[in-house]
Amino acid sequence: MKVIGLTGGIGSGKTTLLRWFETQNIPCFESDDVAKTLLNSSLKSFVSKAFGNNIYNSSGILDRKKLAARVFNDPKELAKLNAIVHPAVEKAFKDFRQKYKEDSIIIKEAAILFESGGYENCDAIILVIASEESRIQRVVKRDNIKKNDVEARIKLQWSDDKKKLLSDYLIQNEYLETALDQAKKILNSLLNV
Repeated sequence: MKVIGLTGGIGSGKTTLLRWFETQNIPCFESDDVAKTLLNSSLKSFVSKAFGNNIYNSSGILDRKKLAARVFNDPKELAKLNAIVHPAVEKAFKDFRQKYKEDSIIIKEAAILFESGGYENCDAIILVIASEESRIQRVVKRDNIKKNDVEARIKLQWSDDKKKLLSDYLIQNEYLETALDQAKKILNSLLNV
């Protein structure tokens, strides 16, 4: 089995492409989604201890905007959160990998695949890129947040130029149809190796 990393900066469209890979019957692990689930379950006590009980609302659900405002403006706070979340997500990925051990390839999506060092355990990396303007517009619309908040998050991630040096495949995602054509070619290449 080969582990294929799928990454890209915020708003690049990697989740949309991940959904396409799922339609091709490729097992896909969505790190961000797993992290969200863990933050509202097994990691709750650790996060409350690190960031205070008021980081969860009265229903016990993580206030993501409150946490984002705190961690995306302070590298130390972000490192503290990552130290809680990353080991738990990695354990979940090991379980996922075991479940699909008979498949020829699986995809591991992670926004910060390079920043976290997770790329080192992948057999190949697909990098999804888009112009910064497109990324900002997508995230502002998707998350209903301000442009400067998106720009702050982009600054915390590695640049596309730096990521390209460590990537095996590149998908330019300005237009979905073109991006999907690129994804099809990459999948054919991966399955025929």
